[in-house]
Amino acid sequence: MTASVFIDGAAGTTGLEIAERLAGRSEFTMIALDDERRKDDAARAEAINDADFIILCLPDDAAREAVAMIRNDRTRVIDASTAHRTAIGWTYGFPEAVGRETVANARRVSNPGCYPTGFIALLRPLVAAGLLPASWPYVCHATSGYSGGGKALIARFEDDTDIAYRAYGLGMGHKHVPEMQVHTGLALAPLFAPAVVAAHRGMIVEAPLHLEAMRAGGHQAAAPDVLRAALVECYAGSPIVRVEEDKPDELLMRASMEPNDALVLRVFGAKDGSQARLIATLDNLGKGASGAAVQNLNLMAGLDETAGLRL
Repeated sequence: MTASVFIDGAAGTTGLEIAERLAGRSEFTMIALDDERRKDDAARAEAINDADFIILCLPDDAAREAVAMIRNDRTRVIDASTAHRTAIGWTYGFPEAVGRETVANARRVSNPGCYPTGFIALLRPLVAAGLLPASWPYVCHATSGYSGGGKALIARFEDDTDIAYRAYGLGMGHKHVPEMQVHTGLALAPLFAPAVVAAHRGMIVEAPLHLEAMRAGGHQAAAPDVLRAALVECYAGSPIVRVEEDKPDELLMRASMEPNDALVLRVFGAKDGSQARLIATLDNLGKGASGAAVQNLNLMAGLDETAGLRL
């Protein structure tokens, strides 16, 4: 028996990539609206209520409106917007963090943000294990390909090829920060410093750690090798998240990156154990968006979580 899926916002970057991952799969039947009907609320509401699963690839307010259109107790939701990532009654769609069974049994799942995916994957297990303090003022440096900004930013970078680097979120209060704080279990909101470079896709997320300063302040701060070992144990057996043991002299983002749904974590440490750099690399449109949505859909439908993914 196949499950029906409706992607609301299928014409956007995330929706298109989800559709690509679901194309040709016999487990799902896609419900699609033409260009005119997808802007008609009555047609959308009909599709939403006919579907076994809806995936929302919409701005926050539109995602809330779509959820309000549900008139049955059968349709299950995966929301790729920011709207419900810290909302009561919603399951955070990071199976490696909250548990695969939790996602599989959920009715309403909020897909993680791309930057938070890297930050939370690195810090959540270490804070939960008491290897790093929850009360520390963490910093997150992150660089992404421009596709994460949607059609307007894609057009800006592709029309103005002289742009190489764009720092933003300079007024603080970026919409990802509450999600990063809540799902990492931090007492303080992290200082988030995002940037975009002239590459279509790809992402590097870093949490630098001054371990000696933590210890001097009376906090627990494990050595870099201990942090790495804890991450290895946390993600052991995961087909999607892996912790690399290598310590290259550089990490590169290439403009030619192909779609990929994996998440790679590394721990770099000073020889004296005084400092460390936790670094996640991923495709912002893969595990950072569309790949994560398909992983969650697979689990909710009782399928292999990697089905249709590019690993």
